[in-house]
Amino acid sequence: MSAALITGASSGIGTVFAQELAKRNKNLVLVARSEDKLQQIAEKLQAEYQIEIQTIKQDLTERNAVNNIFNQLESQQIEIDFLINNAGFGGYGSFPQTQWEDQQKMIQLNILALVELTYKYLPIMISNNSGRIINVASTAAFQPMPYLSVYAATKAFVLNFTEALWAENQNTGVKILALCPGPTKTEFFNEAGWKRFNSNSSEYQNADEPIEVVKTALQAIEEGKSYSVPGRFLNQVVTNMPRFFPREIITKIVEKEFRPK
Repeated sequence: MSAALITGASSGIGTVFAQELAKRNKNLVLVARSEDKLQQIAEKLQAEYQIEIQTIKQDLTERNAVNNIFNQLESQQIEIDFLINNAGFGGYGSFPQTQWEDQQKMIQLNILALVELTYKYLPIMISNNSGRIINVASTAAFQPMPYLSVYAATKAFVLNFTEALWAENQNTGVKILALCPGPTKTEFFNEAGWKRFNSNSSEYQNADEPIEVVKTALQAIEEGKSYSVPGRFLNQVVTNMPRFFPREIITKIVEKEFRPK
């Protein structure tokens, strides 16, 4: 069978991608670390939409994680024609005060796992002259982000990598999109340790809804766009500022705004 593979599918944007593709009668492969959450999502969507869903409990920061997923699906003759590299995390704080192990895992998940999954499935899509890949970047990809330094750098990589593949594959039948959401109502802020964006804060309440992000992404990839910035007009302002102001000025403004209180 053919299916969409979604990483980080147990919560937030990943779960909403699963819901929206299920509505389109798309079979799913859901990957995350939480087996219980994946099972709950799978059971609900299977009952509602009568689609086939495979769940894979896998920490993508582990060695051979991508090979494990690829080999399992290959043995089950599940063909991935839609890849959504959504899994990722960030960490808030001054770089020297962070834990090195956390930074390594961030790079492994946000960059290496994403690139390896793309490397596994893009050639198959090209040979079939059909396929979709959405790599989740961020508005943080467009400028340096003090106190989110490694996270923003990983997302800059994702944006540039994805846009390059988009250009390479104009005539292959494969559509590729970098999705660049701004602040979104997910668990990202809690997991990053960014208390300013706790669920009761005005910043969090004004954040974008995951459903809006996902619907924008699915429309943008069908339109053949290389990247998409969904949500509030402020997201467009943030991503376009580097075009009009020196990078040093923008970085200083961001540093002052994000400096720990």
